Amino acid sequence: MDTYPHTSEIFRTVSALPPAELAAFLAVAQYGGFRAAARESGLSSSALSHAVAGLEARLKVQLFHRTTRHVSLTAAGQTLFTRLTPVLADIADAIRDLSDYATRPNGLLRINADGIAAEQILKPLVLNFMRAYPDMHVEILCEKRLVDLAEDGFDCGIRTAELVPNDMVAVPIGPEQQHIVVGAPSYLNNAPPIYSPADLAQHRCIQLRMPTGVFYRWEFESHGKAIVVETKGGLILDNSRLILSAAIEGYGLGYVTKWAAEAALASSQIAQVLTDWTPPYPGLCLYYPKHRHMSTGMQAFVAFSRSIAQKMS
Repeated sequence: MDTYPHTSEIFRTVSALPPAELAAFLAVAQYGGFRAAARESGLSSSALSHAVAGLEARLKVQLFHRTTRHVSLTAAGQTLFTRLTPVLADIADAIRDLSDYATRPNGLLRINADGIAAEQILKPLVLNFMRAYPDMHVEILCEKRLVDLAEDGFDCGIRTAELVPNDMVAVPIGPEQQHIVVGAPSYLNNAPPIYSPADLAQHRCIQLRMPTGVFYRWEFESHGKAIVVETKGGLILDNSRLILSAAIEGYGLGYVTKWAAEAALASSQIAQVLTDWTPPYPGLCLYYPKHRHMSTGMQAFVAFSRSIAQKMS
């Protein structure tokens, strides 16, 4: 059988006892008199005396022996004090714990990001953030399409600066990015030379299918001149990592981020072409709606992202 009284009984009992009267009783009992309790509580001796008298009247029992020189607990008063002290200490601890919970970053943070962007920020940003804030949970959903953060239930997104919507707060979180054209030596050694983007018409180019259904057009710039090229090729993929793999295998040319291609470049599995036509551009940004209330977790993530960005710059 449940040894605790029903919630409604607890409510009736506690609500019948004004908190000020209980507080006055505990203060007088703890400090051994009305004057000492008055000094500690900031209330007058008269106010404390009236509060204690009110509590005694409600309980129909005397709680203190009073003389002109001394105040002491009665047996009933000692029993009440002994029983109340640990209970109220537990209540105070519970309230402090709630305060910590409200101010300490906790809960779930949902991030929408491009796949390559997610790879770049996972170790330096997300994992280090979770080590710093162990009460946080982070979910990253990777997709190419830009989503409505609020409608789809995301706290923030991570994309290159040029893709961040104008109505968002954008926080730069990484170095410059660069898309490059790469091919394996086995392909390049047997293919026509490449001096300008126009030469791509003579090459097999691995196609990237966008979420909208169209092929991604390769973008180039040199000496202030920008060119967009619609390339051709029989292999169509929707994943940059697969494009890089196909280029390494010698199928044709791939248009990928230099960050993703670094290891293959260093090991000479692939080589970069059209170097002068692929300058760097602004890097990744954390972005979120301007006027949405931010949780403590999101506030901490933004602050942490800014600190990581300063270290990486």
